[in-house]
Amino acid sequence: MRYSLMTEPQMGGTYDHILRAARLAEAEGLYSFARSDHLAWSREPAPEATDAFATMGGLARETDRIRLTILVTPITFRHPAIIAKNAATIDQMSGGRFDLGVGTGWNEYEHDALGIHFPPSSERWSRLEDTMGYLAAAFGEGHGRHSGPHYSLDLDVRPKPSGIRLIVGGTGRVRTPTLAGTKADEYNIFVCPPEEAKARIAVMRGVAGPRRVEATMMGPVTVAPSNAELSEMTSAAASRRGISSDEMISRWDDTGVLYGTPGQLHERITALEEAGVERIYLQWFDLADYEGMARMIELVRR
Repeated sequence: MRYSLMTEPQMGGTYDHILRAARLAEAEGLYSFARSDHLAWSREPAPEATDAFATMGGLARETDRIRLTILVTPITFRHPAIIAKNAATIDQMSGGRFDLGVGTGWNEYEHDALGIHFPPSSERWSRLEDTMGYLAAAFGEGHGRHSGPHYSLDLDVRPKPSGIRLIVGGTGRVRTPTLAGTKADEYNIFVCPPEEAKARIAVMRGVAGPRRVEATMMGPVTVAPSNAELSEMTSAAASRRGISSDEMISRWDDTGVLYGTPGQLHERITALEEAGVERIYLQWFDLADYEGMARMIELVRR
């Protein structure tokens, strides 16, 4: 199994925190470093929430080998012309190491708080499908032409990217894997049980046919070197949610969350590999906890 590091800087963390995490992922030989694209988070006091594309531009110049990923940018934040221009510029700055994830957006809170229109689900889906067509036209060779229900393009958009991979991710069981299978280079699923992942990947593969689309999964990991320490971590997680440890484990089992000692975790990861998952984004929330992040990566790969 291959691994990436996935971070959530809208929950707090400066650019220096993000850079340190990206350099750790690079030093550990992970496939990519990823971050979310959120503009605010519903917590008081409000945490710092840096811009995804701006930070990726910085990382493009301050890392050497690792791929850099936005997972994912909501189409509600930016016109696809701006997404395309930002992405192609970061691709150029990084020497072709940028992966662009695009999604419908889901966090209504940040839209309301910042005065950004949050369309109903049907319109957001229509805009996402339109955006994927627009990006294909903008990134393609020569003059780009696209005419959709929301966006149009009639221009030779430059610079052209050399290495951008497009990612479609989400929790949908049919529409999301279908869009990924037809338009994306990668299909990303949020953590779920292996049998559910297998069914979604099958939908994507059925649509993609011979076209190569990577199947990946993203989610949090609770891993400890011993059963005793795992029990302590489980109790702490349960306490934060006001539930018992047994209920916490039951929730993890139901949702497919990866947890256990390295040996137990390996069994769960093997089940995901057999379901068709090719790479896992290890989700980490507290960017200030560098030691915990490094320890998690080490234990997962033990």
